[in-house]
Amino acid sequence: MTAAALPASAAHTPSEVLQRARSDPAYAAFLLLRIGFAVLPIVFGLDKFTSVLTNWEGYLAPWIVDLSPISAHQTMLVVGVIEIVAGLAVAIKPRYAAYIVAAWLVGIIVNLLSYPGFYDVALRDFGLLLAALTLARLAFVYDPAWRRRTKSGTDSPVT
Repeated sequence: MTAAALPASAAHTPSEVLQRARSDPAYAAFLLLRIGFAVLPIVFGLDKFTSVLTNWEGYLAPWIVDLSPISAHQTMLVVGVIEIVAGLAVAIKPRYAAYIVAAWLVGIIVNLLSYPGFYDVALRDFGLLLAALTLARLAFVYDPAWRRRTKSGTDSPVT
């Protein structure tokens, strides 16, 4: 069996994971994308509560503020919670969560393109969207599907 055919769960200890990453570039890419899409949404989500990095409300399109039943600040707090949950989901099960992050990025891109001043950020987020989709595809190789018990008592993958 080749290294690429082994599920990510085949490497358990940090040294086994590092060894596998050294020998399998696609697995290394999967790990880097998984770490990035787990950690960064959590950091950005937490920053929605502290505004250390930036004033996040400035990125919210005026039409979204007008549609929202809550204030721009409260909207960004909700966004922060969603980002934290998305980051945790990628850490737990990137096979499924990477698609959620990709959909979230589409929403962010639509928001940023809907008013002037943030086209450069929208372009960057398009690159992140492609990276999230890449993580999702790599996860089909390196992150095994959840299994459910069938009536016969055997496991079958949930895809």
